[in-house]
Amino acid sequence: MNQFKIIYVLLDGIGDLPHPDLNYLTPLEAAYTPNLDKIARMGVSGQVVSVGDGIAPQSDIAVFNMLGYNFKDVEYFGRGVVECIGCGIDFMEGDLALRGNFATIDPTSKKILDRRAGRIVTEADSSAICNLVRDNVKIEGIEFSIEPTIGHRVVLRFRKKGTTLGEKVTNTDPAYDKKDGIGIALDTSGGDIYVTRSKSENANSQLSSDIINQFSDQVIETLDSCSTNSNRKEKNLLPINCILLRDAGNRYPHLQNINDKYNLNFASLVDMPVEIGISQILGMTAYNSGSPDEYELKARELLKIINNHDVFYVHIKGPDEFGHDGNAKGKKRNIEDIDKRFFKNVLEGISSLIGTQIYFIISGDHSTPCIKKAHTDDPIPLIVSGRGIITDSTTRFTESNSKKGSIGKIYGYQVLDTALKKLKNLKS
Repeated sequence: MNQFKIIYVLLDGIGDLPHPDLNYLTPLEAAYTPNLDKIARMGVSGQVVSVGDGIAPQSDIAVFNMLGYNFKDVEYFGRGVVECIGCGIDFMEGDLALRGNFATIDPTSKKILDRRAGRIVTEADSSAICNLVRDNVKIEGIEFSIEPTIGHRVVLRFRKKGTTLGEKVTNTDPAYDKKDGIGIALDTSGGDIYVTRSKSENANSQLSSDIINQFSDQVIETLDSCSTNSNRKEKNLLPINCILLRDAGNRYPHLQNINDKYNLNFASLVDMPVEIGISQILGMTAYNSGSPDEYELKARELLKIINNHDVFYVHIKGPDEFGHDGNAKGKKRNIEDIDKRFFKNVLEGISSLIGTQIYFIISGDHSTPCIKKAHTDDPIPLIVSGRGIITDSTTRFTESNSKKGSIGKIYGYQVLDTALKKLKNLKS
């Protein structure tokens, strides 16, 4: 077989359900996507359940599964740990790591008004809030690190010298639960916060619960009337007066290197801390791809490095945000934007490559239907495409096309093995 490269693209939250605002089509079905359609016509399709039936996963565990790592019989180490690593926070076995959201609550009743503080959080605001927390929150015997990431997102790490902090604690964010370490989205967007509680009788997990509750109460007290929130209110923005925490973990991940697993050289083109963390944990060479919506930049960077590796994992944010907001028309426009600004540029760029065959694997990490405004376990479309593949009836990258595809319905951990088997069976 001639030299080949695989471009493996996961579109965050791409899967959806028919929506009345789109004449009961999904955003993918309603979108004008000539470049994705061109790729689809050169391949075969199917459906993917990224983690498992009945599991509405978060992106971290979904991506691990889509890269071939199945945690069915092993407890997952948690998203907090992955994001700590991705943010460059010093994390050691026995520390407690959590993912957080800047949020808006009623400080008296602790009723959640918005889990993402209106989703409008500038770098200046997030930096100021984290500095206030660092300077004012004090828990005896506990060292903590807090780092803002992108938008409303934040990462926490707690440490008590000489003590292992337990990870069996509930979330203070009511929109997510945790099962065997896996963050699971719930069908809720509001509710009350606090207190977290230990999920076991283990004293170390009870200690973690106490630390989280002390931290949370002090954060509310510190942020309630701070100058950053006074300025936000003047701009008619929701205040950032709480940090909702979830996905606790206290173990450093030890997984098989992905290059050894597939005997191929992997690289990633990623922009979110969780994706950077996944790349580091699996041993992928990670390349920066700018801000989440810099789709042309992602295409240019991919073409720059195309000769350096065998497989290129590209995670593209965007559709998920519109799904959470319930904005079907916005999700449709975002998909069209990605098609025009990323896939078109990639297709034009690879057309000039000589002696190298490019194959595509295109799917998503999970579904985020606009009518539900949350992650679900609904199947995600999958495309495996390239010259020499015996095509099926696939004409578009959509949910309806994928149901008829020759790949059938598979699980996330089977995607790469399934695709590589097809490619290795091709004649040179």
